[in-house]
Amino acid sequence: MEYNFKDGLDFAKELDEKDDLKEYRNHFYLKEDEIYMDGNSLGLASKEGEKSLLKMLDIWKEEAIKIWNIENGKYHQYSKHIAKKMAPLVGANENEVVITGSTTSNIHQAISTFYKPTKERYKILVDDLNFASDRYAVDSQIRIHGLKVEDAVKVVKSDDGKYINEDKIIEAMTEDVSLILLPTILYRSSQILDMKRLTEEAHKRNIIIGFDLCHAIGAIEIDFSDIKPDFAVWCTYKYLSGGPGSIAGLYINEKHFEKLPGMAGWYGNKLETQFQLKQEFDHQEDASGWQIGTPSLFSMAPLDGVLDIFNEIGMKKIREKSLKLTAYFMYLVDNKLSKYGYKIDNPREDRKRGGHICLTHNKAYQISVALRDLGVIPDFREPNVIRIAPIALYNTFEEVYKVVEILEKIAAEKIYEEYSEIRKTVI
Repeated sequence: MEYNFKDGLDFAKELDEKDDLKEYRNHFYLKEDEIYMDGNSLGLASKEGEKSLLKMLDIWKEEAIKIWNIENGKYHQYSKHIAKKMAPLVGANENEVVITGSTTSNIHQAISTFYKPTKERYKILVDDLNFASDRYAVDSQIRIHGLKVEDAVKVVKSDDGKYINEDKIIEAMTEDVSLILLPTILYRSSQILDMKRLTEEAHKRNIIIGFDLCHAIGAIEIDFSDIKPDFAVWCTYKYLSGGPGSIAGLYINEKHFEKLPGMAGWYGNKLETQFQLKQEFDHQEDASGWQIGTPSLFSMAPLDGVLDIFNEIGMKKIREKSLKLTAYFMYLVDNKLSKYGYKIDNPREDRKRGGHICLTHNKAYQISVALRDLGVIPDFREPNVIRIAPIALYNTFEEVYKVVEILEKIAAEKIYEEYSEIRKTVI
C-alpha cells in the first residue's frame, strides 16, 4: 500500500480525524499521562471485557452451582459460546475452535495428539527464532516418547538471527519429519510466515503442520478455511485484550475430529454422557473434545465482551489501520531518528509485517527504561530490540508522533546514560 505521509504534529492529528476507528479508543482504559505501546505483550482492559467479567462475578454470587444450568447451559459450554465469536478471526468453522488452557498446554495437547513417531519418521521440525516456551514443549514431548532431543528435533536456523527463510524450511521437510511447529509472526522481528505455502508443502509430504498465532491473532487477517493447517494455538491476552494470563485458543482442523486427543479430560467428553462419569472416555468429535478440565469462567469472561468489538469492526479494517500506524512510525524513524542510531529491523512490506515494530539500538534496554519514565510503555527483547506496537483499536497517530519525539529526545540528550545496562524489570 502506498502512503503519503508528512512530518509534523498537525499531520498526525489530521490522520486521527480521518480515522474510521477513532471512536473505539473510548472503549478501552487509557491513562491521560501515558502512551501505551505494549499491546503486543498485554492488551489494555476494555469496558466490554470489564462488564462481562463483573457480570460473571454477579452470576456466581447469585447462582452458585446453578451457574452451569442457567441461560440454557451457556456457562457449562462457555468455550463453545466464545469459540463462535473467535472463529471469524481465524477464518475457521466454530466447531474447529476451542477456548481452553494456555498456549503451551495447547501445544502439548496438539503434539501429543498428532505426533506418532516411527522408526522412519520421528522428527519434529522447528525454527530457532520462535518463542522459547514452544521449544520447551516440543523437547518435552520428544522425551516423553523416549527419544533424544538432539536426534529428534530438527532446527531450521536463521541466517541472520532476525528472519526465517521459508525456502530453508521447505528444504528441511524431509522424509524423517513427522510434525512441524512454526510461528505465524516472529515475536522479535515481526516477520509474517506464509502459512498457506508452508502448509501446502508440508501436506505434499504427508507431514502434520501447526502454527503459533500468539503475535498474529487480532493483528492480521487469517483464513484457515483457505490455509488448512492441521492445528494452531494462540494466546488471547495480547492483541485480543483478554486480560493477564487469559485463557488460550486451539484450532483443530475438522478432518482430524475422529482422532483421540493425546491428553483426554472430562470436558472433552460428549455432553450427553459427561455426567455419567464412565471410566471410558467418550470423545466429543469436534474441537471442544480437546478440552481437558473445567473451564475457567473468570479467565474467559473478558474475551466474551471484547470479541464483540473485533467482530463489529472486522479484521480487515483493523489490519488496515494497524498497517498504516506502523508504516507511519517507520516513516518518522527514517526521517527523524536514523541519525541517532535507531534502525527498523522488521519487514517493510505490508504483507510480510505483523502488528508491531522492531526498533533496534545498541542502547535499547536503557532506552526502554527511559521511555517508561517519560510516559511511554514499550517492551524490550534481547539483545537490542525495542518493540513498539501501536494498536488499531486504541492508539492514535498523534501518539505515534509523540513517541518518536520522545525517542529523539532520549537519544539527542543521551538520557539513556542515566540508566544501568543491567536488566532489572519485566519489560
